[in-house]
Amino acid sequence: MSTVKSKKLQVGTDATSSNNFTIYQPATPDGTLRIGVGNADNPTEIAQFTSSGLVSGVSKLDTATGSAPSYSARAWVNFNGSGTVAIRESGNVSSITDLGTGYYTINFTTAMPDANYSIVGNTNGYDFVTFAVGGASQSTSAFNLFTVDTAINGVDNAYVFLCVFR
Repeated sequence: MSTVKSKKLQVGTDATSSNNFTIYQPATPDGTLRIGVGNADNPTEIAQFTSSGLVSGVSKLDTATGSAPSYSARAWVNFNGSGTVAIRESGNVSSITDLGTGYYTINFTTAMPDANYSIVGNTNGYDFVTFAVGGASQSTSAFNLFTVDTAINGVDNAYVFLCVFR
């Protein structure tokens, strides 16, 4: 097996076209792989990758059809809110603090850029999920929620499902 070494690889044959893609290492290597468009001698960077994954370049997801953008969840969690609180599965949720019957703090692994995110949630029953209760507000690192029944009494639920979008 042989190894091909190169600092630049252009995909496309038009040397002056913005339709070409170039995969390259910067002039001063810094451990990143870059992707650019245009001529391989002077590409316009559109993304960077490190050994841990994408660093920059993706701000939204493309939709399959239509022109409206599609955005992914910034955090989500499926947890047992009854008895000893336990996360079943999650993404960007580090822990949940049980503050009392039906009252929880959800803590992010990686903070949000600001507190202007939206939260969607439900439970396994006919209960409601309300947010930022008791004078607490959502922050970049966490938010509070309260699961209640139709009489607005706190209720612990065996299944609580939440998604955070920003």
